[in-house]
Amino acid sequence: MFRACYSDTADTQRWSLHGRLAGPWVDELRACWKQARERAPQARAIVDLKEVTSIDQAGEKLLAEMRGAGAKLIATGVEHQHLVARLDNSTLANEERDK
Repeated sequence: MFRACYSDTADTQRWSLHGRLAGPWVDELRACWKQARERAPQARAIVDLKEVTSIDQAGEKLLAEMRGAGAKLIATGVEHQHLVARLDNSTLANEERDK
């Protein structure tokens, strides 16, 4: 089971994710993400993972794409915090490489 709640203001888009970020839900979230970002590409993006119970490999890839596009990922729990830190480090390394 997966649920994504989305809200936006003039300058911020926020996704609150709940449940398992896996399987077909990854593609569904990706489609929603792309649509929202096309509408407001300059808006700050926040993705709240505090209620996510598990993330499969496809979900990790999507989160990496989101992070690479500038989204701030918020996580609790050791496993998800480690994933976010790894994605942050990867994004920083890519930014340094591109300079």
